[in-house]
Amino acid sequence: MSAALTAAERVAIARHPQRPNITDFIGALFTDFFEQRGDRLAGEDAAILGGVALYHGRPVTVIGTRKGKTLEENLQCNFGMPGPEGYRKALRLMRQAEKFRRPIFTFIDTSGAYPGLEAEERGQGEAIARNLFEMSRLEVPVIAVITGEGNSGGALALGVANRVLMLENAVYAILSPEGFASILWKDAARSAEACELMKLTAPDLLSLGVIDDIVPEPEGGAHLASAIAFRQLDRALTRHLAELDKLSGKALAAERWQKFRSMGAAAPNKEEL
Repeated sequence: MSAALTAAERVAIARHPQRPNITDFIGALFTDFFEQRGDRLAGEDAAILGGVALYHGRPVTVIGTRKGKTLEENLQCNFGMPGPEGYRKALRLMRQAEKFRRPIFTFIDTSGAYPGLEAEERGQGEAIARNLFEMSRLEVPVIAVITGEGNSGGALALGVANRVLMLENAVYAILSPEGFASILWKDAARSAEACELMKLTAPDLLSLGVIDDIVPEPEGGAHLASAIAFRQLDRALTRHLAELDKLSGKALAAERWQKFRSMGAAAPNKEEL
């Protein structure tokens, strides 16, 4: 793993337009993917892609935030910013997975949930909160992978998992560095400084106990040699799934609950700062 990159440089790599997206990961890691659409309440949200697939011959459910690689693709999926319909669709698929005892894989790459007024009117906050609540109780293995940006509750709505993995150059934070700098200093131009303070890189978050594993990337980022990145991720997913398969449904839910309940215990106290 490269330790020479700054946090700001990792943010730039995480945002690279050619970085592998959910469609790439499904094509490389899974077979027989069958997409399922709609939340059965209001409509379809292209910002979240989900369905049933085979992982090494085993039925699983795959869900991920979807970003495009071109302007046209991003317009179609709202630049990877889901609305409430997307989160409700994800929850529908997770409940289905639990019913049929399928492991769940989530792939997270979003700048955050869509912040528009219309999304709030349709229940954005409730949809995200409902996902957090319901995911904490699922009695099947849940593995989340931060593949690019993982910002705000829009990322956490797919991130309440038994194992949270991050690609080496992914980032995971409460909001974007630009938003952090705007709030703290009233100056978005200080985003590079914010990146260092926010502890949003994979090594930072592993040391704090927020994530469970770092998946190495090729030098320069996963977009430069995606086949290598896919192999590394496949190894990690296989290993973690094998560990979770040893637990009962109730033990999986209890472990997941305890994991998030104790989060922050590894953070330094005031005397250590």
